[in-house]
Amino acid sequence: MPESIGMLEKLIKLRLDECKQLYKLPASIGNLKSLQHFSMKETTMTDLPESFGMLSSLMVLKMAKKPYVELLDKSTPEVPVICSTIEKRMFFELPTSFSNLLPSSLRDLSILKKLILHDCKELKSLPPLPSSLLEVNVENCIALESIPNLSNLESLSDLNLTNCEKVMDILGLECLKFLRRLYMSGCNVCSSIIKRRLSKVSLRNMCNLSMPGSKIPSWFSQKEVRFTKHRNLEIKGVIIGVVVSLNQQILDDLRYRLPAIVNIQAEILKQNSYVYKRTLSLNGVPKTNEDQIHFSRYPFDRPIVWSLKDGYKIQVITRNPPIMKGDELKNWGVYLVFDGDDEYEGDEESLNESQQSISERLATFFNTFEEEDCVSKSVGEVEEKVEKRSTFLCTPCFLSRT
Repeated sequence: MPESIGMLEKLIKLRLDECKQLYKLPASIGNLKSLQHFSMKETTMTDLPESFGMLSSLMVLKMAKKPYVELLDKSTPEVPVICSTIEKRMFFELPTSFSNLLPSSLRDLSILKKLILHDCKELKSLPPLPSSLLEVNVENCIALESIPNLSNLESLSDLNLTNCEKVMDILGLECLKFLRRLYMSGCNVCSSIIKRRLSKVSLRNMCNLSMPGSKIPSWFSQKEVRFTKHRNLEIKGVIIGVVVSLNQQILDDLRYRLPAIVNIQAEILKQNSYVYKRTLSLNGVPKTNEDQIHFSRYPFDRPIVWSLKDGYKIQVITRNPPIMKGDELKNWGVYLVFDGDDEYEGDEESLNESQQSISERLATFFNTFEEEDCVSKSVGEVEEKVEKRSTFLCTPCFLSRT
């Protein structure tokens, strides 16, 4: 690139994506005082000029490179094979002036909406975060040990910690009343602590949840559910829970290229013919063969809810033939949500289970979750035992209505 590019004083956008032979930027790049959007994804650059920190108007910077995918050699499963579109691994270094583009603390980024740091293999901790965030994604940050208290992130809707196997706790999780998606597959160390942090407040608007575990609530129907329409009760939603494991000995090139497990489906049947089928949103592919639980909650405006007619049945199946090899559906359950099932706002501890809201019952399920299938802990870790509470034996609400 010529030095003369620095003369483009009014340049606002510059895109150099996939310039495979671009390995260096001229020092004059720092003269682009009007540059706001700069994208240079998939280039061969390994360093930036010191003048880069002079881009005082920069608002969007994209420098992504394709991640390295670790697969197992078919002949020797213990030996990892590194697959990449780049023949030789190259490390990228930022100039010291890069810090001139950022405030002294992430908390000062008062209008930041998304923080995407997935696959940062050496990231060990996150600093305090701004309250404006809607999404935090640190998926596959396998060295991450600590994240800040999240109670100030009042608008956070998406939190992805898939395979953050060293994270010890998520402080403030119980306060996130607008959280819609929480992905924690493979988070073995903190799973028991997090289950106790899940509250009615944090579960009320949750659409997708994944974490280690092998149980479905006993009050879910663990077989096909037949829907019967009632005059005074309108259906408001469907909750589907599944337990899935991945066989790590079965090599599949797609496994870590796909963002989700894609072989588990829900279908609605009229007699023996299906009228609607959808793949469940099981985001987060764990790097372990241990069981993971996934919950998907669908509101009335989704076809899987409004498609239900009198006499129709709903069940969970495995896609045949599968798109991705090696996943196994261990268990599943369905719960139908009706008018008034999840609208109670007050304290519910004094109520018996059949009177509690769905979110309160889910919170109780997680809070009393026995970790009998839990994973080995790191040396020296001390974990409190979950106090057993009395087991409720009651007829699921929806069964009395159907």
